Amino acid sequence: MTEAAPAAKSFPMMRFAIILFALATLTAAAAPTANLLGADAPTANKIRWVSQRGDKAYLREGPTYRHKVLWEYRHRGLPFQVIAAFDVWRRVRAPDGAVGWMASSMLSDKRTVVVTGKGRVKLYDRAGGAKVVALADPGAIAALVACAPSACRVKGDGVDGWIAKNRIWGVGQGEVFDKIGY
Repeated sequence: MTEAAPAAKSFPMMRFAIILFALATLTAAAAPTANLLGADAPTANKIRWVSQRGDKAYLREGPTYRHKVLWEYRHRGLPFQVIAAFDVWRRVRAPDGAVGWMASSMLSDKRTVVVTGKGRVKLYDRAGGAKVVALADPGAIAALVACAPSACRVKGDGVDGWIAKNRIWGVGQGEVFDKIGY
């Protein structure tokens, strides 16, 4: 017959395991949200922009379909800024400032911008150009083609022109690039 180990000897080991579990949980909770982000998710130096894929998209309180719907967006192509990711969910900031979670299936990697401010804004033939090629109303959505320091080239509804960066939402202030996808 074998003797069982006294309970007093196993108690410190159990306490040690509980303490380790608690420390691991606290460390995971205190870790930066970068651990939740995918490989293509934003970092401190890179902001990621996406657009609404379909005619409807739901902004939710949390990253599941059981979470409450905060807003319903009905503008195909509306840009969103991705600020975090978890599984197939993206935490996004909308042009109106609302922040919540959207299923990645509702989003596209296509870059778009939305015209902001009051009154129509002029689109020019080139960055810093003098020839006006079109006027855009606030709320208009256009595909983003390129960006210079103070203006971006956009396309939409038969219009191709450069718009002042301070009149659009969907591009970073310091973002400068040549043609994407066109």
